[in-house]
Amino acid sequence: MNQLLLEEQIGDLLRANAMKLTVAESCTGGLVGHLVTNIPGSSEYYLGSVTAYAYEVKEYLLGVNHETLQKYGAVSKQTVIEMARGVRKALSGGFPLESILGVSISGIAGPGGGTAEKPVGTVWVGMSAPDGDWAWRFCWKGDRVKNKEDSARVALQLIVRYLQGNLPSENWSECN
Repeated sequence: MNQLLLEEQIGDLLRANAMKLTVAESCTGGLVGHLVTNIPGSSEYYLGSVTAYAYEVKEYLLGVNHETLQKYGAVSKQTVIEMARGVRKALSGGFPLESILGVSISGIAGPGGGTAEKPVGTVWVGMSAPDGDWAWRFCWKGDRVKNKEDSARVALQLIVRYLQGNLPSENWSECN
């Protein structure tokens, strides 16, 4: 028997939980939305995504506070939580917020842009759901494309784990 792809599991689990998915992506450039919409019937549970690369878009479309970006930067726990909350609200489409899951990703895919505190490969994934907000940090070691792919895959894994009631602690990550 073939194992279902994460994207297929997400659809089944969202339907079973009567939930809809929204995504705010930065460093992944829409890859999560691409993977989710590869599945036929995804329009039943996937409301859409915002690719918010610039600070201004994070603020204007997702409601990220200017002060948050100035104090913590785009690649931070605080920012991805605000992005996830914002995309839930911005793309709710009239559905009740209690039925919407928001996921966000912001990071440094590379090859440039890293710092000593946030080296290339540093990525935060945020989640906002009816029962809470969470964020996880990852430290990838690949090139730009691999870092984007790893970030999108871990976001899909987190969605599946949330919908299965098996969300990992915020200490769960790939960083040493």
